[in-house]
Amino acid sequence: MPSNLQLCYITDRHALGSTTLDDCIPEAIAAGVDLVQIREKDLATRELMRLVESAVAAAHGTPARIVVNDRLDVALSLGAAGVHLGSQSLPAEVVRRILGSRARCDFLIGVSCHSLEDALAAESAGANYILLGPIFATASKLRYGPPLGIAKLADVAQRVKIPVLALGGITVERVKPCLEAGATGIAGISIFQTAPSLAERARELRAQFVR
Repeated sequence: MPSNLQLCYITDRHALGSTTLDDCIPEAIAAGVDLVQIREKDLATRELMRLVESAVAAAHGTPARIVVNDRLDVALSLGAAGVHLGSQSLPAEVVRRILGSRARCDFLIGVSCHSLEDALAAESAGANYILLGPIFATASKLRYGPPLGIAKLADVAQRVKIPVLALGGITVERVKPCLEAGATGIAGISIFQTAPSLAERARELRAQFVR
């Protein structure tokens, strides 16, 4: 089980403007994020593999871990640290069975959850961590319904034993309330990609974890 998941950067190349993920991912790793979730759902397989291979190389020798959204095959073939599963992905229990046959006990399985029921099911199925959201209102998560709020985050964090990362509408100022509710850490796209300096943003976020 991962012991230190505080900052999870989720990629979205469409929201990067003039920069690219080839620049942004190494910068995020150098800044000290714990997890990079490569979430490029519409990227062709060949280009996705190139991106993941580059990210894995950038993370080599650092504490950062690379997980690939949905594509277990790509993650395993390129030595990524794990896979992140959504509602349309393979079920976590199926992934866990596949990993058992490959003796990859260190391979991370993350699951996106939108309710306590989702979180309990993910834990039972063998997930190592969950992304719970949206905690706050955010345009990108409108299809998942109203924001869950801090009280629901606290309920989930109390009921599951695996790390819970808060997702959705996360700002620097909202990190502390999430942590006080029991979240292990936070995850997001814009909180990282819109920062003028990823190194400075990581320092701002890390400061919120100091009690």
